[in-house]
This record gives sequence, structure tokens and C-alpha cells, in this order.
Amino acid sequence: MIHFLGTLLAFFIVFFVVTFVHEFGHFFMARLFGVRVEVFSFGIGLRLFGVQNGKFTFGKATEGAPGTDYRASLVPIICYVKLFGEGMFEKGRPSAPDDLMAKTRGQRFLIMGMGPIMNIVLAVILVAVMNVVGTSAPEYLDQPPVIGYIEPGSPAEKADLRVDDEILKIADQKVRTWEDVGVAVGMRPDRLIEIEIRRDGDTRRVDLKTEAVTSYDMGYAGFQPKITTQVQMVLPGSPAEKAGIQAGDVILAINGVRVYYYKFLGIIQKSAGQDLVLTVDRHGRTLDLNVTPRLEGTVGKIGISQIQKSVEKRYPFFQAIGKSGQQNLGNVFLFVRIFRGFFTGETPTSQLGGPVAIADMSYAFFRMGLGALISWIGILSLQLGVLNLILPIPIADGFQMGVLTLEAMFRRDISPKIRMALMSIGWALMIVLMAFVISNDFVKKLPHGWRSLLPF
Repeated sequence: MIHFLGTLLAFFIVFFVVTFVHEFGHFFMARLFGVRVEVFSFGIGLRLFGVQNGKFTFGKATEGAPGTDYRASLVPIICYVKLFGEGMFEKGRPSAPDDLMAKTRGQRFLIMGMGPIMNIVLAVILVAVMNVVGTSAPEYLDQPPVIGYIEPGSPAEKADLRVDDEILKIADQKVRTWEDVGVAVGMRPDRLIEIEIRRDGDTRRVDLKTEAVTSYDMGYAGFQPKITTQVQMVLPGSPAEKAGIQAGDVILAINGVRVYYYKFLGIIQKSAGQDLVLTVDRHGRTLDLNVTPRLEGTVGKIGISQIQKSVEKRYPFFQAIGKSGQQNLGNVFLFVRIFRGFFTGETPTSQLGGPVAIADMSYAFFRMGLGALISWIGILSLQLGVLNLILPIPIADGFQMGVLTLEAMFRRDISPKIRMALMSIGWALMIVLMAFVISNDFVKKLPHGWRSLLPF
């Protein structure tokens, strides 16, 4: 029950923020151009209470009142605004000066566009804030993709990839960091991909058949970066404590041989009762410490909790804003590429997340703390803004802006019948899309996804 309530609360917070900012963009620009805003609702469904013309009322609002009805509605999950004249395309309909359809195409274009623009602005602001405050990220993400470990039996081992191979391209796309590699592989589950590597100074190409892992069918190759191991915690009375190992120590080598995260774990587990020399970095000093793993169950342990070494990223104010713009621009290109992949078949639909998946992610970030939740809201706000601009559905802001652009180019309005037909099609497509993504969210929780529904 606590998990359910926490998920619900986190989902409400996240969606409320991103939709409030979106709708406020429409509201602000409409008021700027003198369009009457009939409703600004915090939530959807039945009106609970609100303020209109300075009067606080419960239940239904006063019919035909001229002022904006700022209301709180039954389900506080999203916000919305209703503009006077919105969706009324009849020819010859008399329109008041504060009617949306009485405004120029340029003004209507800006009113439609300000919603997604505000989402993008929010994303830039939130990422900039986190850049100033500082965030912790795995050290290897920004490093060149040089392989540090090959998992036994993995696609990488079958493709004869080796430690110290440098990955240059994946599926003809250049990769400069491990973050690039993660995206390129993750988008291509169960695919035969060509990987260009540099080995001993020579460039060569290898074919690798990825596998699909997790309920989202993320692509998996089985090669790992050169991840440095850092001690997070030392257990009292453990071999590590007796050896003088301290939290924060960075493990560099075992018995003089350089080791990385996954290999370190393997050596410790296989070395119960054996004396080992751990070379560690402690605040810039290199120390050699003698430790003997203790047999616990069937594996050796030294009594530490280890993590992948992370780095603190913090920027001055103006640099943080510029970095935020750069990061968000990169995320826009990534999002568009993934979105396009749903239509080309490059990206499986199992990687599409709907309301249920967003709720689960929101709760996960909520539990990680305020910084993580702020970062997640920024990501989701950016996606909502971009999706509204590129989604090929007639009720989306971007589609409406495209219609207004065409009307301006040809200097004539699209007929009311066509507009009404487009809106009907748009709502039908939206219902179908929402039904699919919600079903997709639930089906991903089944053991074999959509295949679990097959009778054979």
C-alpha cells in the first residue's frame, strides 16, 4: 500500500508540474494577445472549487461569467486551459475581439507554440539548477569507449571482442564516449550490428548479435568499460577493516595487476584464504594493503560495499546554463532518433513508456531524493515539449502550428469541415495511442511481454 501511494503521489507531482508549465505557456500568450481564457483548471474532472471574478465558489462555476475560472478539479493529475473560441471553425460565425479565432494566424501560432516552448525552457532551467548545485555521475560515462571487461558467454565474447579494444562506430554511428555506446546498443536489441574497433593500432569491423534484456527489451552486448572500483563502506571486524581499507579508497590493482570493477569482484570471490595485496588511491596517495578474503558461503569476501567510482559535476552559473542547453539539445536529438525508430522498426515498442511506466520511474526518482526528482521532471518536461511539436496527430500543438503555417503560405483558411474532421481524427488517434501505451505498460510486467498473451 505504501508503494502504491508513494507511486501515486510521485506521479501526481511530476505530471502536475510539467502540465502546469505547459498550460501556463498557452495561458500567458493568450492573455498577452487579449484572448479570453475561460478556464484554467488544476486537475481534470468535476470542479471542486475555484475563483472567478474574485468570487470563491464550490461546485459548478457560474455559466456565462466573463472572467477566467481558476478551478481545482477532482483528479489533480494534469492542468488544462480552455480558450474562448477554441475549436470553433464555423464560417461566418460572429467573433468577439477576445475570441481566439479573431486573432491573426501569427498570434494563434505563438499561442499554440508557447506551451511546448515553456516545457523546453523548464527543462533548461532545471538542468542548469542541478549543474550549479552539482550532480554525481559514474566516471566512465564521459571516457573514450575502451573495453575493460568482457562478460563470459556474452555477445561480445562470441564476436571475439577483447579487453583494450576501442569502439569507434556502432551501426555506422560514431561513438565518442561510453554514454554514446550505451544509447547505440540499448536501442538495438536482438539486432546484428556492425561494430568498428581499433585494436593494436589497426581498425577492423566485427559483427555482433545483441540480446534483449529487462522488460524494456534493452539491447545488450556484454562488454564493459574500464570502471574503477571505489569503497563505499567497510564492515566492522571484516578483513578489509583489519587491512586498513577505508571508505572512499579507490582500488587500483591486486597483486600489482590493474583491475577494474567486474574483474575485482571475480578475483575476490575466488581468493578465499589467499593473501592479496590491494593497491589503493587514498586522496592522491598510493597505498599497498594486505588483505585475506574470508570464505562466506561458497565465495570469498573482504567485507566492503563497493561502487563504481563517480565524479562530482558542478559548474559556475553562466557555464551551467550553457551546459544545460548543450545537454538538452543532445537529449532532443536522442529523443527524436528514438521516436523515429518506433516508426522505422529500429526501436522496439517495448521501450515505449506510458503513464504506468512514468509513474514507476517517478517513484524511483522520488525515493532517490529531491535532486533526482528535479532531474527527472526536467527530462519529462523536455520530452513533453518535443513530443507536442513533432507528434503527427492533429490535436498536437505542433500539428496545429503546421496547419497555421500552411494557411499563411497559401493565404487561405482550411475549410471548417476539414478542420473538424482533422480534430475528430486527432482525438481518435490519441485514444488509440493512449490505449496502446497503457496496455504496453501492463504487458511489460508479464513474464514474456506480448508473447505471454499468445495461446500457443
